[in-house]
Amino acid sequence: MNSIIYVIITGIVVAIVLLIMLYLIKNKAETIKSEALVESNRLKEEAKRDAESKKKEAILEAKEEVHKLRADFDKESRDRRNESQRFERRLIQREELLDKKSDMLEKRDENLNKKQQKIDELQQNVEQLYERQREELERLSGLTSEQAKEILLDEVKREIKHESAIMIKEVETKAKEEADKKAREIITCAIQRCAADHVAETTVYVVSLPNDEMKGRIIGREGRNIRTLETLTGVDLIIDDTPEAVILSGFDPIRREVARIALEKLIIDGRIHPARIEEMVEKAKKEVENNIKEEGEQATFETSVHGLHLELIKLLGRLKYRTSYGQNVLKHSIEVAYLAGLMASELGIDPTIAKRAGLLHDIGKAVDHEVEGPHAIIGSEVAKKYHESPIIVNAIAAHHDDVESESLEAVLVQAADAISAARPGARRETLEAYIKRLEKLEEIANSCEGVEKSYAIQAGREIRIMIKPEEIDDAGALEMARNIVKRIENELEYPGQIKVNVIRETRAIEYAK
Repeated sequence: MNSIIYVIITGIVVAIVLLIMLYLIKNKAETIKSEALVESNRLKEEAKRDAESKKKEAILEAKEEVHKLRADFDKESRDRRNESQRFERRLIQREELLDKKSDMLEKRDENLNKKQQKIDELQQNVEQLYERQREELERLSGLTSEQAKEILLDEVKREIKHESAIMIKEVETKAKEEADKKAREIITCAIQRCAADHVAETTVYVVSLPNDEMKGRIIGREGRNIRTLETLTGVDLIIDDTPEAVILSGFDPIRREVARIALEKLIIDGRIHPARIEEMVEKAKKEVENNIKEEGEQATFETSVHGLHLELIKLLGRLKYRTSYGQNVLKHSIEVAYLAGLMASELGIDPTIAKRAGLLHDIGKAVDHEVEGPHAIIGSEVAKKYHESPIIVNAIAAHHDDVESESLEAVLVQAADAISAARPGARRETLEAYIKRLEKLEEIANSCEGVEKSYAIQAGREIRIMIKPEEIDDAGALEMARNIVKRIENELEYPGQIKVNVIRETRAIEYAK
């Protein structure tokens, strides 16, 4: 019973406490609400005051900006008005100046007109005076002015013609003597200073073998190795009874060189079969290409010819593997460059152009087997393609008289080419064959009727024929030259070309007593 009462009392107390707490919480909430309402009203008032303040500031700033823009506009307007006023003043001054100049020009025109009138009057007086003098001279001489002029001109013409003929004769004689002497000195000096020790080359290579057993390995089973090598290189391999040697024969020197290098590499390697042969031939081709470029660069270095296009340098290197009558074309080109440069120096002209043209004069031989036409024309087109100067192009084209020489350098290249090709030992020709060719030349010339004597000169490149003037006239001399040329072409074999020079001399002799 007591516990029940205790519980009830406890519950009543808890309820009272809860009611008190609820009352307190409600009062607190209302207090907070009222405070929040007061704070909200305060913040609204402050925000309103700030807004009013910022609005006033913005209005003030806008008014200041408008004032500033107006001031700037007024200033710019004033500046423009001032500039317009200055421009107007300048125009007014210029108009005044033009008016003054116009007045001066009018006065000057008046003065010039007066002077022209005076000059016209003086000219009329001079013409009248001249006419009176001419009439007086005609009266005194008994000749008209035209007759006197013709007589005077005829006399002057006769004297000038006589004196000019004498002068031309003297100049021609002296020029020929000095030209011949100077040409001999220049060519002699150039030949002496250009020491050339190379001689004719052959068209076959001989490759040494370590032993005769290597021949069988080169031939291979049923000849497969030698057939592969010949097919890849385009060169014939001659394997005969010659001990420890194989001969490579072919018309193309580059192919022969590739075959030689490849065969030597195979011999050193010892492994000779079709696959290895193909590999070695490819390596040999690359090596030959490198050698070609190096030889071209070496040639330009030796002759001091710089600035050549890379393709021209490669074509120069290919000339090492070309021969003309057994003469190495690259060595010949270098020699021509030296000779042309030396002769140009002796003549007092720039040797650089002559050397360059001499080095490139046979460049067409590097591609003449690929292109139709004379090697001189082909070479000139190649040089033009790689932007060589017109002087160089013409010198290359004219060195065999395919076109007309347009410069002194072209003539020097032509002379240097003839000297290099004609010197002893340059081309493969025995002394006996050389002498027989000269004798045959003179024999052909002497067999013609009316020939007094003949001489083979210039190492067989020219035959000079003296004819009897009383038996052969000028037309007959031309016909004889053509007939001798035809016989030489049909009966002789010779390098280059042979000049037939028929000379008919008529002498008129009188004695003054």
